Amino acid sequence: MQQPEAPPPVREPPPDSAAAVAARVREVVAAAGVSQREFARRVVMDPSKLSRSLGGTRRFTAAELARIADTAGADVGWLLGARAPQTAPVRRGGRAATAPEGGRPRQIVRETVRLIAERGFHAVRVADIAEACATSTAAVHYHFPGRDDLLEAAVRWCMDEDTARRAARADDPDPAAELHRLIELQVPYTEQQRRQWLVWVDLWAEAARSTAVGRLHVDYYRQWRDTVADVLRRGVDQGVFRPGTDPQTAALSLTALIDGLAGQVLAAAPDGGGTSARAMHDALLAHVAATLTP
Repeated sequence: MQQPEAPPPVREPPPDSAAAVAARVREVVAAAGVSQREFARRVVMDPSKLSRSLGGTRRFTAAELARIADTAGADVGWLLGARAPQTAPVRRGGRAATAPEGGRPRQIVRETVRLIAERGFHAVRVADIAEACATSTAAVHYHFPGRDDLLEAAVRWCMDEDTARRAARADDPDPAAELHRLIELQVPYTEQQRRQWLVWVDLWAEAARSTAVGRLHVDYYRQWRDTVADVLRRGVDQGVFRPGTDPQTAALSLTALIDGLAGQVLAAAPDGGGTSARAMHDALLAHVAATLTP
């Protein structure tokens, strides 16, 4: 009697294959105890790239794995499959004891945003960022191999912060109240909001030159206008805003007014001369009342 053919042995992926690396990163994400999107924010990585890399349709770069290891307190050699960890490969629920709050990559990005706001996009050197973080340029390059990588991460951080603020306040069923909150979030009251607006100002110039970072800004701005248009569309449908209002046109006008007034607020003299944040807020509400109120 013929013996049944034995099933082929299950072959584990090579330790340095994309599948094996992705499996180890999934273990790190699980140990962090946060959502995949939050983990992406912590390691300053686009959430869609993280998702594709974990799913095996994209390879992690060496720089991304270095940031993941540093932020999560994992052994980078273990992540890369180059060696067995000398200690526990993942410190569950924690980060390396010497890492700054939020991890070294997060600190580098925050300081980059601050320096861009103070000096301008093209005046910030990697050496300046390293000094602000009390570390070396080699350490900065360890997390962000090129200056463009670092500037892109800073831009994405500003975009994520803005998106997170809007998402946290977007649960009001009243479109008029939601629009007022969106307006309030765009007014540069705080120092952090002023910094982000100063980064936007530099990004407009980058977008006009069609640079890679500038194109990020174009895509993000399209999303921002669509957010405003969606609120306006709901308001028209509910009778809260003027019948016949074209949401896209009204959103374009309102966001353009926000941009122009924000520029005036940023240019105001420290002694109070010029447009204040409060004046910007009042002017925007007056515009809404004049153009959208039935």
